[in-house]
Amino acid sequence: MIDLGVSKIALIGAVALIVIGPEKLPRVARTVGTLLGKAQRYVADVKQEVNRSMELDELKKMKDTVEGAARDVETSIQTSASDFEKSWSDATGSDASTATDELPGMVVFPEYKHPKKNWRLKTGATPQWYKARSGVRTKAQSGAARVARFRPQSGRSSSF
Repeated sequence: MIDLGVSKIALIGAVALIVIGPEKLPRVARTVGTLLGKAQRYVADVKQEVNRSMELDELKKMKDTVEGAARDVETSIQTSASDFEKSWSDATGSDASTATDELPGMVVFPEYKHPKKNWRLKTGATPQWYKARSGVRTKAQSGAARVARFRPQSGRSSSF
């Protein structure tokens, strides 16, 4: 940037005071300050954008190398799996799909059957007849529902 020392800034200030005048100098200085701030922010934004693009290029290169390594691993696993299947079929002397059904000592477990129980329904251990005899409320009501339940009907006459 421009190399400005204290003496140069003082000289520019004195010239500005003479040319612009003391009445308009604060307004002009404020305007120049805001313009310099905007310029600095613009330069900082450009620098950030350049840095982002450089990082993006680096990430793309890294992604390509990782994808290449993953493809290499996948092909090596596939080749080793096919070699193993070939050696297994040669060792057993039969097809691999039929050999798994006829393995000696293989335990067959029964298929899982869902109990069809409603797990959301909470049932307590206390029987309903005991709750009714001891006076336990089985159905909870809100305060408004209780008031509405025990409110006198409009057809009834009051004894005032």
